[in-house]
Amino acid sequence: MQRDFLEPGGFGAALGNDVSLLMAAVEPCRRILAGAREAGILVIHTREGHRPDLSDAPPAKVSRGAPDKRIGAEGPMGRILIRGEAGHDIIPELAPLPDEPVIDKPGKGAFYQTDLELMLRNSGIETLLVCGVTTEVCVHTTVREANDRGYRCLVLGDACGSYFPEFHEVGLRMIAAQGGIFGWVSSTDEVLAALPK
Repeated sequence: MQRDFLEPGGFGAALGNDVSLLMAAVEPCRRILAGAREAGILVIHTREGHRPDLSDAPPAKVSRGAPDKRIGAEGPMGRILIRGEAGHDIIPELAPLPDEPVIDKPGKGAFYQTDLELMLRNSGIETLLVCGVTTEVCVHTTVREANDRGYRCLVLGDACGSYFPEFHEVGLRMIAAQGGIFGWVSSTDEVLAALPK
């Protein structure tokens, strides 16, 4: 989860969003991160961001929003959604360990124009535990992409969040609809209890 989306001085707050709604997911994410590491589960972090020259950002994406709040514009923590800027960093509470891969994704989903699928296949991974923000955008898109590629996805509802609580709730219900139409939803406590010790 990135500073620009979660911290009071970041891009999300500059758009008028209540970042405390996303901060509620940090502690559950920290707990599942610690549990996964202890269980020897491969941990992969993702960040949405673009090259400084925006060559990997579609014009339709760059042109959305107010001109002073578009991708690449100067924001409170550097250029908005640009790799290498302070706002692009993962929050310190969830910082990757040196041996944990970090996927820089130019889209909402973690599979689009990344080597995530190759990393998962090479590691023999078939099931994904997914958490992060926002539920209805990056989480949803990644889970849908993963489902289309044959992965089983378990979304940790309390370790996800949205600036819009109703979107979070509906997003989780959509994932689990019809017996898990493109994934399942659980909680951090339930998953931690099931992890190998």
